[in-house]
Amino acid sequence: MGYKVAVIGATGNVGREMIQTLAERNFPVSEVIALASERSVGREISFGDDKILKVKDLASFDFTGVDIALSSPGAKVSAVHSPRAAAAGCVVVDNTSHFRMDPDVPLVVPEVNPQAIAGYKKKGIIANPNCSTIQMVVALKPLHDLGKIKRVVVSTYQSVSGAGKEAMDELFNQTRAIYVNDPVKPQKFTKQIAFNVIPHIDVFMEDGSTKEEWKMTVETRKILDPNIEVHATCVRVPVFVSHSEAVNVEFERPVDENEAREALRKAPGVVVVDHRANEGYVTPVEAAGEDPVYVSRIRKDPTIKNGLSFWCVADNLRKGAALNAVQIAEVLIRDYLKK
Repeated sequence: MGYKVAVIGATGNVGREMIQTLAERNFPVSEVIALASERSVGREISFGDDKILKVKDLASFDFTGVDIALSSPGAKVSAVHSPRAAAAGCVVVDNTSHFRMDPDVPLVVPEVNPQAIAGYKKKGIIANPNCSTIQMVVALKPLHDLGKIKRVVVSTYQSVSGAGKEAMDELFNQTRAIYVNDPVKPQKFTKQIAFNVIPHIDVFMEDGSTKEEWKMTVETRKILDPNIEVHATCVRVPVFVSHSEAVNVEFERPVDENEAREALRKAPGVVVVDHRANEGYVTPVEAAGEDPVYVSRIRKDPTIKNGLSFWCVADNLRKGAALNAVQIAEVLIRDYLKK
């Protein structure tokens, strides 16, 4: 017997990816319902090879009888409709930032803390972490099991798709404008993104960090270990899809780079491509459209005691959002919502 699944925010980058991922992974659905704002009602979205979904109005939709909702409509919209869906008996996997730090809502990466899913019963909601946090903790988990991590310093190189379709359009349009000598006008971003990098994602906070950097700190602690110190610098780069991260880790005990490499090779959701030669690493272009978190450039950091550095890359729309949400739903139906 299949499950009735609603996808909230179905016309956005992540929503479309969620629908595609459900089809690709043969999620046992009896029905998939595409939901979005009133202006998108009637639009058609492909599901699998031969099905077309017509978008329905989220605001007026009755969630009674829906088993699972995968939600990515933006935090303000989710704050209204995710609790409404949960009240109707639907379990919501929410991809927005709104519920992540709610103590009664589990924040889950299935390769890292699948046991936390059990906490969904409190509010009927499970939170999907921030895209940059997801790929980092997938890589950190086997290393933390190996040597217990004390501190992480991470610099991110985040693609424009993390800011939505309008941001992708802005990169395309600015790039074209530069080539034809037209004026470049930033709209979605604070500065020109084409041929540039912007060390500013989300709003600035009182301590000088941005909210994206704060998210990586608090979410890593909630998912992996509350005692890990995290310092992040988050940067938007002119790449369409896939986030990259340079991660520096300090352990409580010495961890040999070969030991770390072997632990990462055995870890679920991780693919190690680490050859000290030309092309012996993964870049955003190779990761786009792929499911794993790719880890490269594993090496010892001799400047601190028990230090190790690595490079990791993942498709932010897939593992960073849609795939992680569907994986949560897969554990949910396997362990909690069996039919």
